[in-house]
Amino acid sequence: MLAYGAAALWAFFEGETFVLVAAAAGAATGVVDPWILMISVWLGSFAGDQTWFTLGRKFGPAALRRWPNAEAKVARCSGLLERYGALFVLSFRFLYGIRNVASAACGIAGMDHKRFAVLNFIAAGIWAASFVAAGWFLGALLGPTRLLWCLAGVAVTVVCVILLRRVLRNRRVAQAGAGG
Repeated sequence: MLAYGAAALWAFFEGETFVLVAAAAGAATGVVDPWILMISVWLGSFAGDQTWFTLGRKFGPAALRRWPNAEAKVARCSGLLERYGALFVLSFRFLYGIRNVASAACGIAGMDHKRFAVLNFIAAGIWAASFVAAGWFLGALLGPTRLLWCLAGVAVTVVCVILLRRVLRNRRVAQAGAGG
């Protein structure tokens, strides 16, 4: 049960990759119940977005002054909210990089709390079911051995990309220091 609590906590903040991997591992090994996983990440995702909404509503403009990098994302989310309304709330968790900011933007925009809660609950359920199902089918398709190899390949790729970015950044810094 602790693992399901961890999944809910992870989904509170983000979690697409985690949910996919947990579901795939569950399908490949049989150690994860997909229904409990789905409910866990559903509730975690819902709670996270409710929290961001409330924080946006209460501290939004002041917080934006403290974190100016978020201002552009909030402006983008606010524009999408104005244009698409309920559809935006139902879909923003599927748009990479704006989920938490989108909830806060809905709060900043003054969206009705009950309306946001209902739409958020529905959207969190759709999100949870989609990612658990996708991971489950992937795990069942690959099986334990191929899934392990795929995860290892992804992990090695991520580490290589991080190291390459660090090397390139250090070279730029060194070149800027030598040229200046």
